[in-house]
Amino acid sequence: MPRKQAKPTAGAEPADGPIQLLSPEGVLEPDSRLELPSAIDLLALYRDMALVRRLDTEAIALQRQGELGLWPSLRGQEAAQVGAAYALAEQDMVFPTYREHGVAWCRGLDPVSLLGLFRGSTLGGWNPYERRFGLYTLVIGAQTLHAVGYGMGLVRDDVIGSGDDSRDTAVLVFLGDGALSEGETNEAFLWAAAQNLPVVFFCQNNQWAISAPYSVQSRVPVAQRAAGFGFPGVSVDGNDVLACLAATREALTRARSGGGPTLIEAVTYRINAHTTADDATRYRPSAETDEWAAKDPLERLRLHLTASGDLVDVGGVGGVGGVGQEYFADIERREQELAEHLRAGCRALPTPDHASSFENTYADMPPELKRQLAEHSEYLAAGFLAAGQEIGATR
Repeated sequence: MPRKQAKPTAGAEPADGPIQLLSPEGVLEPDSRLELPSAIDLLALYRDMALVRRLDTEAIALQRQGELGLWPSLRGQEAAQVGAAYALAEQDMVFPTYREHGVAWCRGLDPVSLLGLFRGSTLGGWNPYERRFGLYTLVIGAQTLHAVGYGMGLVRDDVIGSGDDSRDTAVLVFLGDGALSEGETNEAFLWAAAQNLPVVFFCQNNQWAISAPYSVQSRVPVAQRAAGFGFPGVSVDGNDVLACLAATREALTRARSGGGPTLIEAVTYRINAHTTADDATRYRPSAETDEWAAKDPLERLRLHLTASGDLVDVGGVGGVGGVGQEYFADIERREQELAEHLRAGCRALPTPDHASSFENTYADMPPELKRQLAEHSEYLAAGFLAAGQEIGATR
């Protein structure tokens, strides 16, 4: 019997839709529901979104060349990630999924470290405390509980609500719309609300949880779910970098001051497949993808920057001068440098020793695992040494 899809609850859709501050045509459109950010470096926002897109493009190429086992593309979600990242204070902590390459970039991680996980060279690739950016989480929704636990620690460390902007700390955790169907996420919402924790949940609603559209997961919009747990929810245009920045900044400021959690829904779209192992054409209509491609977040900001040949004044950002071809030529030069760094860095990543997965599973290796390691080592020695290769030289 065919499965019936859930129908939205009557009146569930917000009357005004997601908040938008920058239209697809690149025109500023203030919205009374959200204050326009001030003192924002629009040129830096565009630069980072462009470089993050090139990072994504090069990683896909490396996967197609056999250099990576897998890659989850973020194309179309650059504004959501870069906008949210620009709202962070240095001391804030980030808990990502496995697709937050743009946030990692803005936090200062070497993007080659991201490639290591998908090449099989590392189990993480970076120290979370160096850049206040957690390791990628492959288990859907698990990072929401990690974020809540960290938020509980912040409360006990008394680093919220002091009024000291250099000391008060919040947590920003990313999730996709598919994670909303996980028990962990709902437990995280419940606990964050009950404990009034300084956690901002940033949901990139890219419309599809692999092949499942959001319409089969919920009868209400993402942001509206927050009300059931007792904290604010806000929906923004996820392709509008200014709206994403403004909403995240407001929520993080409230969290640091002791105002508790917020759920932000960034309505966007995953232009590419779920990962390079997925074929989105099997379940997603091409017309839908084409419609969202026309709402490209980079083109939106580019149109704004080049309008009338001058940088439009946004809260004191004006006066920088015209944005001409020299600026965009410099971006292209930076993109090429990044691409070369990624290609060289990826191929230079070390091949992990065959024993590493055994040795790093338990603090003290149990006898059964020791037996398996010995058996595995003997197997490799017989096979690789017979071929004149060294153990572990699998590439």
